[in-house]
Amino acid sequence: MRIFDTHTHIFLNEFDADRADVVARAADAGVSRMMLPNVDVETIPLLKKMLADESDGRFVAAMGLHPTSVGEAYRDDLDVVYSELHAAGYRAVGEVGLDLYWDDTFIKQQIIVFEEQLKWASEKNLPVIVHNRSAFERTIASVKRVGWNNIILHSFGGTPDEVRGARSVCDPYFGINGVVTFKNARLDDTVREIGLSRMLVETDAPYLAPVPHRGKRNEPSYIVNTVNRIAEILGVSPETVADATYRNAVSLFGE
Repeated sequence: MRIFDTHTHIFLNEFDADRADVVARAADAGVSRMMLPNVDVETIPLLKKMLADESDGRFVAAMGLHPTSVGEAYRDDLDVVYSELHAAGYRAVGEVGLDLYWDDTFIKQQIIVFEEQLKWASEKNLPVIVHNRSAFERTIASVKRVGWNNIILHSFGGTPDEVRGARSVCDPYFGINGVVTFKNARLDDTVREIGLSRMLVETDAPYLAPVPHRGKRNEPSYIVNTVNRIAEILGVSPETVADATYRNAVSLFGE
């Protein structure tokens, strides 16, 4: 069984003590590819170091500015991210989007930054890894306004109506992670509405560890629990889920 973890941040400091072991456990679990989306200006050196240390081609990376990192200096940060995006072979723009969960102080700036990065993706013909938290309608409105539709709705936890709403504007892929294993997640109908043809699996490590690891630091090997839960919901084998989502990821990010 081959699995593509389409969203993991194992270049962050949370993995400094045992990163090699984390990567080895992922391989043992069948995770043969991983997408590493950047977070902000400060994480670029961490991401680049991990890519430089790689020897077997299992990692691909995305470059972007996360919405919760948008502040007064967003123009300077965008300049740095833009230069980096054009300097190396990134496979996507991300992680970008809108986040109003904690604070809406910089919502206008978040929208400007998100839409600017959507335009970069259009210019470079790259998929966009979209973070949306408590801002679904605004996120979809920005996608519609810019008109670049090659997007992944990362960590998707919305309703079937929101799946249909997104599809009324574009034809996105949906990233499903450990939240689907939570007892109170109520994502069964959402998973069925998405279907395997537009689904990706992800961890968002070190965040959102699936049951039975909930509350611990997440890591790519735990994605098996997510794959198994999706298979249970859809009434198919875990191998079917892994194969379909792997093919979807390769169609977006390449081999």
